[in-house]
Amino acid sequence: MSCGKSSKLIFEENFDGKTLNENYWNYDLGDGCPNLCGWGNNERQLYTKENVKIIDGNLIITATKKGSLYQSGKIHTKKKVEFQYGTVEVRAKLPVGYGLWPAIWMLGNDIDTNTWPACGEIDIMEHVGKEPNTIHTSLHTPASYGNTINTKKTIHTEIEKGYHIYKTVWSKESITFYIDSQKVYTFSPDEKNEETWPFNKPFYLILNLAIGGNFGGPEVDDTIFPQEFIVDYVKIY
Repeated sequence: MSCGKSSKLIFEENFDGKTLNENYWNYDLGDGCPNLCGWGNNERQLYTKENVKIIDGNLIITATKKGSLYQSGKIHTKKKVEFQYGTVEVRAKLPVGYGLWPAIWMLGNDIDTNTWPACGEIDIMEHVGKEPNTIHTSLHTPASYGNTINTKKTIHTEIEKGYHIYKTVWSKESITFYIDSQKVYTFSPDEKNEETWPFNKPFYLILNLAIGGNFGGPEVDDTIFPQEFIVDYVKIY
């Protein structure tokens, strides 16, 4: 799918079915091994299909702990829904607890041949339980990745209560992030080249709930489980 200059709705997912629509979504399964153990971040969860449910018009990704095993879910639209420029809007309710790391994010569709961070990453929303009431919006590029300088922390004292809308508007010139219609960060480097702006190609969307890891952990409060990351809808214009 491609997105032109007009704000035409090109993808809408309200999770109205009984199961995940695999015409649009793929599952990531396992722990990332052997190629990307811990999914590159020393995360502790095993991703399963069972931890992803569609219930009453919501996507519910549940983080669980059984014995010493942490499980959760991750889905993405690679090779199914990809677009260049546009607006992504996601209405979601966050899980709460030390060690959790829910995220709404995007990767360049050339990642298999143009590996991260060269492919580019757009983090529409990241929340880590060890930093309550805080949303991270970030960009990863060859010029700045991992602990990237292209990032903004937004304090929002009600963010862990109820649903909130996370939106990103991506154009040729800039990428702007919103929480509940409030603009929180704009990224627009003066010089746009392969090092600073790998955002001139199609990207795909990812929804997941990680546990622990370099950003979410390393400590995890085992008393919090189960916890749910609930997504009401996804719209792409």
